[in-house]
Amino acid sequence: MSVSALATLQAAEAPDVLIDYARFVAGLPIGPDAKRLRRNAARRLLEAHPDLTAWMLRAAPARLADLARSGAWSFITWCFLEGALTPDLDLLLAKTPGDLYAEWGRRHPGDVERIIEVAGRFRWSENWARDVSRGGLAIMCLWAAKTLAELTDDDFDAFTAAVDAAPSAGRDTRSHNHARAFSLHQACYELGICSATPRHNRPRAATLAETLEALPQPEIRRVALRYLEVVATTLRPSTVLMRADSLIVFGEYLAADHPQVRRLEQLERAHVDGFLIWNHGRPWRGWLARDKPVSASVSKRAVVDLRAFFEDLAIWGWAERPSRPLVFASDVPRLDRPLPRALPPDADRDLMAAVASLDDPFTRTGITILRGTGMRLGELLDLELDCLWDTPTHGTWVKVPLGKLGTERTVPLDAATLAAFDAWMAHRGRQRPVAHPRDGRPAEFLFMDRGRRLSAYKLRHGLDTAVTAAGLTGRAGKPLHVTPHQLRHTYATSLVNAGMSLQALMAVLGHVSAEMTLRYASIASPTVRAAYEAAMGKVRTRSALVIAPLAKTAVPDRVDWLRSEMLKTRVAHGYCSRDLVADACPYANICEQCDNFVITTEFGPALQAQLDDITALRDDATSRGWGSEAARHQRVIDSIDKHLRRLKNSG
Repeated sequence: MSVSALATLQAAEAPDVLIDYARFVAGLPIGPDAKRLRRNAARRLLEAHPDLTAWMLRAAPARLADLARSGAWSFITWCFLEGALTPDLDLLLAKTPGDLYAEWGRRHPGDVERIIEVAGRFRWSENWARDVSRGGLAIMCLWAAKTLAELTDDDFDAFTAAVDAAPSAGRDTRSHNHARAFSLHQACYELGICSATPRHNRPRAATLAETLEALPQPEIRRVALRYLEVVATTLRPSTVLMRADSLIVFGEYLAADHPQVRRLEQLERAHVDGFLIWNHGRPWRGWLARDKPVSASVSKRAVVDLRAFFEDLAIWGWAERPSRPLVFASDVPRLDRPLPRALPPDADRDLMAAVASLDDPFTRTGITILRGTGMRLGELLDLELDCLWDTPTHGTWVKVPLGKLGTERTVPLDAATLAAFDAWMAHRGRQRPVAHPRDGRPAEFLFMDRGRRLSAYKLRHGLDTAVTAAGLTGRAGKPLHVTPHQLRHTYATSLVNAGMSLQALMAVLGHVSAEMTLRYASIASPTVRAAYEAAMGKVRTRSALVIAPLAKTAVPDRVDWLRSEMLKTRVAHGYCSRDLVADACPYANICEQCDNFVITTEFGPALQAQLDDITALRDDATSRGWGSEAARHQRVIDSIDKHLRRLKNSG
């Protein structure tokens, strides 16, 4: 600043803030005219509003109008940076103060560089890295009156709440600054400045009491809340919330059709009958409301939960319970049992070939692992870095975390699936652990990128892209609808077709009951197929039936049979199909040759007839050259002859 300009301000007894600002402007790399314009703009604002602290209490639109008339935005920016005024978020959001961000960045270069380093690690775009490291960081630190290292998780929560409450912020402004704050919070978490896992600005989960506010009857609501608090000690939170929803559905039905019922003790079977009829075709409720009845599974869940509610109250002996049982097992709707929807082998082959060509590494790896392990989608996203187990004798296995059924299991990996794991781990890089949603402990999830967990939406979108690339079509030529869970069905079906036992398949899929696994046996069981093939083989090779010529008996007599070319030998009560190459059977006519064989007079004629038959068989075997058969028959002849002589002597 020239000596004359400073002297003029001092001679005019200008405010100290204006003189300090003039010194700051003098050092800016701008021309004399630009410096003069900035000094004059600050002077005009101070002449209209000498007390800047009082001026900051005016509404944001009025202050913006004052700044537009005076052109003193650079002056106010300098006041914020120097601490002469406390920054007002509403004012900052109403106008994008580029000069403010640039000047703040020049004063805090180390903070900016730390955010830039994380932005490079997370592969942010150049524009977004600049916006977060300068604009987002500057506005956050100015609003909180802190440096980067002093920011806390509470500051980010308070900032997003203040952005929502700012009157001058439109929808786009709120959305943009929420995104800025989230990315900045991610960077602070990665740098170890913040300790809580960053999350988008989501509404807080309602408590059980808040959820049951939708139950119309106060007395029933009180009992339901107490009941749900008890069962919450053994059931999962999601199961408790579903049971609460079922009780709310029942309460809404009572309020609409039986408003006089205010307590559980007033319930009769007629009330339940009406609910069962209404529930069977009731419409969807809540923000997911659709113009069609609820699915059969949703309808069944309401009946099952209501039955459990009433039965538990009766078993526990609560006074606030119906006077008698109202819901029975026969009231629970029976669901259809469709077979698992496995992909046909050709569709499976084409789909996985298209998956291998996907550009996004997460969708390419995730779909490959789902198909190669049969995991559920939630189990895949919950995998952690230490999920692979190498064994010296049984190869590499993946430890599947607690999932839908609350069980852990291990699944063996083939070479292609293991290669997908290795490729993703090389791409993932270093990520700071985040809080596990199940128990809050720090967890290094496998599928993380840019500091956050990857979503199921991205994987489903990649699956749709692969279906389109593979040219798989369904009805009316539209792209085939393939879900991630179908890959699990395809995996299990392929193992069953390859001969895996149902017990092993049950362990691999993580089923807790054999009934769940038996569904795959209905698709293609190797045992059933083998039995079918064996039966069909016998059908195809079965000899033609003997058709008796006219005037002849259907069964030849003994002499005709003995002279036939059939390679069969007569035994006591039938024929033996043993091949002659194997010599005579040692078990044939074994009773007649046993020392414990005893006859009486009533068996004499039958034994004599058997002796005549065997004698004829011996002679026939001798004529054919069947030496072993002739010898067997001779042994039987000797034994029968001995029995007949003994019977004759005793007679």
